[in-house]
Amino acid sequence: MKLRQKSWLTREKAFAAFATGPLLDFWRQREEDEFVGVENVPIRYVRFISPQHDKVILLCPGRIESYVKYPELAYDLFHSGYDVFIIDHRGQGRSGRLLKDSHRGHVAAFEDYVDDLETLYLQQIVTRHYRHRYALAHSMGGAILALMLLRQPAAFDAVALAAPMFGIFLPMPLWMARRILNWAEKRPLVRDDYALGTGKWRARPFAINDLTHSRERYRRNVRFYADDPGIRVGGPTYHWVREAVRAGQSVLHQAAQISTPLLLLQAADDKVVDNRAQDLFCQAMVAAGQPCEGDKPLVIEGARHEILFERDRMRTAALEAVLTFFARHT
Repeated sequence: MKLRQKSWLTREKAFAAFATGPLLDFWRQREEDEFVGVENVPIRYVRFISPQHDKVILLCPGRIESYVKYPELAYDLFHSGYDVFIIDHRGQGRSGRLLKDSHRGHVAAFEDYVDDLETLYLQQIVTRHYRHRYALAHSMGGAILALMLLRQPAAFDAVALAAPMFGIFLPMPLWMARRILNWAEKRPLVRDDYALGTGKWRARPFAINDLTHSRERYRRNVRFYADDPGIRVGGPTYHWVREAVRAGQSVLHQAAQISTPLLLLQAADDKVVDNRAQDLFCQAMVAAGQPCEGDKPLVIEGARHEILFERDRMRTAALEAVLTFFARHT
């Protein structure tokens, strides 16, 4: 193992020193920019570039996330030899919001996310003429990236999906959820309101979080939102949930048409997305004769949903798998 990767296994022991030293210095080198997305919504993104790099990774975050949360991952990828671009999806982060209540997680059509990601790819990735192009997506970003691959099968040499949202972990049977969502869709005041059991953003104590076992990373991420009210996003609207369910089903129905080399990381203890949908996705790719890496998800044992923000051991296993996979597809 490289010296740099060995340091990943012990980072949490001195996380504060790392975050306020090397990581902060790295973050100050960022370049933030924006473009006009669908329906004239401003889409923000950040890039870390070096004239020494001839390969790039496009990072596609999950729901409610901002690139403000991703400096550590960008740092590790950049120092592994990649330029890094990270998008803030519409309705969250520093991109334009879609409803008066900016805490509501909302999108008019899930394809708008895909359009925005494709625009960033065409404007910033293609025009820079990298020798090798890769993409790494988390959760909702995994569904967005998968749908983009159907449009742009040659966009990337390889992609990795961490806990992709091909199905949502619902508190009720899917048939019942569909009935509620279809009922809400016909009633505008309900349609754009918070989905049942959700509301404005609030900080959840580490002890009851379902995202990660890493106390240091969880507290740091919560602090980003606590310190910057402008990037806060709370629960999703009924319409967002309906769009997300439909998008996941669309990915599963078209999985056999995805030809880009693909690695799928699965969090063994995920309580946010439905791991059964990830299994079905890989099975569909195998049946089509173009399987994902290993013919099935690479399970990160013990990991919660945010694999790339997990404890050092689990995070390192995932990150090494991603970089090894990318290195084999040059």
